Amino acid sequence: MKTSEMKLVVIITEDELEPRLTKEILALGARGYTASRVHGEGWHGARKSEWEGENVRIETIVPEPIANSILAHIADRYLPHYATVVYIQTVSILRVEKFT
Repeated sequence: MKTSEMKLVVIITEDELEPRLTKEILALGARGYTASRVHGEGWHGARKSEWEGENVRIETIVPEPIANSILAHIADRYLPHYATVVYIQTVSILRVEKFT
């Protein structure tokens, strides 16, 4: 079975950003994404009430140049202003044509 290496970009951020971020990552070249509600605690602490909102995890699998564009966009536009974590991993996938 032949696999291809791609990049998994994971963004964990404030849920209010989901519509904007998903639109932007698609505009940057991603073919799709998966979003889910998540909770946890980090250096910002845990959200203590519904008033503070929830967190969302947005994942997309893309070629490396698109991953780099997404990371640069997030770093420039969101990291200075929002509770956001973004990371990238190399993954092996089947059916590369679904992602390119």
